[in-house]
Amino acid sequence: MHYIAGDFRTDTFVRGLVAMPKTLLIYPKHPPTYWGHNYALDLLGIKAAFPPLGLLTVAAMFPPDYDLRVVDLNINPLEDSDLEWADLAFTSSMIVQRPSLDQVIDQCNLAHVPVIAGGPHPTTFFEEMEGVSHFVLDEVEETFPTFLQELESGTAKHIYRAPRKPDITLTPLPRFDLINMSDYYSMCLQFSRGCPFDCEFCDITKLYGRVSRTKSPEQMIAEFDHLFELGWRGPLFLVDDNFIGNKREVTRLLPVVAEWQQERGHPFSLYTEASVNLVRMNDLMDTMISAGFDTVFLGIETPNPKALKKMKKPQNINMRDDNYLFKSVRKIQQKGMQVQGGFILGLDDDDEDAFDAQIEFIQEAGIPIALVGLLTAVKGTNLWNRLERENRLIDTPIEINATSLNFKPQMDPETVVEGYLRVIGTIYDSTLENYFDRCLTLLENLNPVPHLHKPVSQYALFMGIMGIRQRMTSRQQPAFSRFIAKVSKNHPRLLPLAVSLAATGYHCEKITRQHTVMREFKQYLTSELARIEQAGIPPMSTSEAVDKLRQQALYRINTREKTIPEEFRYAGDGITEAISDFQLALDTMFDRALADDMPLA
Repeated sequence: MHYIAGDFRTDTFVRGLVAMPKTLLIYPKHPPTYWGHNYALDLLGIKAAFPPLGLLTVAAMFPPDYDLRVVDLNINPLEDSDLEWADLAFTSSMIVQRPSLDQVIDQCNLAHVPVIAGGPHPTTFFEEMEGVSHFVLDEVEETFPTFLQELESGTAKHIYRAPRKPDITLTPLPRFDLINMSDYYSMCLQFSRGCPFDCEFCDITKLYGRVSRTKSPEQMIAEFDHLFELGWRGPLFLVDDNFIGNKREVTRLLPVVAEWQQERGHPFSLYTEASVNLVRMNDLMDTMISAGFDTVFLGIETPNPKALKKMKKPQNINMRDDNYLFKSVRKIQQKGMQVQGGFILGLDDDDEDAFDAQIEFIQEAGIPIALVGLLTAVKGTNLWNRLERENRLIDTPIEINATSLNFKPQMDPETVVEGYLRVIGTIYDSTLENYFDRCLTLLENLNPVPHLHKPVSQYALFMGIMGIRQRMTSRQQPAFSRFIAKVSKNHPRLLPLAVSLAATGYHCEKITRQHTVMREFKQYLTSELARIEQAGIPPMSTSEAVDKLRQQALYRINTREKTIPEEFRYAGDGITEAISDFQLALDTMFDRALADDMPLA
């Protein structure tokens, strides 16, 4: 329950305006996901995968008389002392961060700190949000200065929208100096916004447009320099939704980056997201390798051409080659880049063969990190609009947990969810046999480019191997040991990569187990309720006897809940809500039985 934002917030800020307005930049917590690498990072003592690039970019738009403090909830909690210090709280969030954002808003409301919200989630769902004093939506390069001026003068509006897509060559240098970079596995930068493709399920073109706008090479080098001067060495994620969306500009950028990297001994290992048609850009792939790209994430989605056509993804189809996607993955690997892949289940034109087809493709292509998810209809997308016309949307908020659908699929929903669990349970099986098989396939086809695979000390390798082995279950250790032995013998140069892949596999199996445990608990609630209803209560039972039955049922539920590992719990996991629904249904059932003085069955 949110406290409603009132005018007192802005008035209090304006009346108390000091030379250095104290401003919190709050980044809500991400739930555990495959993408987050939470359990793998824990092996390294690192708290989060990526810093909040959007907030750090906004931080650079503040005038120098603002005192800024970043609170990334993926690193540290939001403390009362932070809110006592602050005059303002700015947040930026994505859809998956909604439960954490709700908690942030409540904390700020209780402390009477005005909340200013922006980012992809508020831009789409601001009409459903409470407790926010001001929304600064869309891309904010052109609207943010006006908002700050009007905030300071006491004339700020509730909602600010961008009149157009801004020129991002005017975007300032992100304020990486506001964070402790050692808390993160990778730094990140952005080269472009927008994508020329318009896939039906994707909201990127709705947020950023179909014209891929880019920064200049000089601008990007300045950002590379900034990270280098701050002491960063290691992974650097180019967060573009489609790095090659503007081929002309990326062709201008890459040689400059390659020269910069070569002059400094390749301090950064680069990775990014791209469309599958990258495979048709042979020279550009070569330049990416020279620039230091060792990984690319592709939205593969499905090996089913019919479903790809339905979702308007022509870049993944070659009507003259049924193996186009497989060959594309293999060619990129042979160039020297690992392919990570995004896959979707629950698509229209999928049938029950889709689950095995996904497993087979992922295994044979050698894609160790395959992020498989259920289709979600995001508000404002072409998919959302079509499903709304077809009366297939379910009137429920987008869930954060991985086994929920917000629309009616063509297949039976239970079949889709169970099929999804079977896919992830196979590719990240409890022994990790299938995972390590894919890793070996990758390494057998990966061109080991020297500057992408630098030597690592034997001691560091040994410590990495032993650290992972100690965390793995007894069922996983045999496959891990065989994997390390084979790589040591056949691909010794790639042993550091093999160790990194093993850590990621450990993480992915735990995330898969988490999804399964959460699903099984919710199914247990459903079956327990059905069992109680079928058993009924004896006729003429007293209220005391019914209360005892109620307490016994709740005791069983609470006991079962305690079997869920604490590390699997997170804000928005749906467990608390499911138990509340169970208790409400139980109370209604027993109250009705008492009123009717008859058994439930």
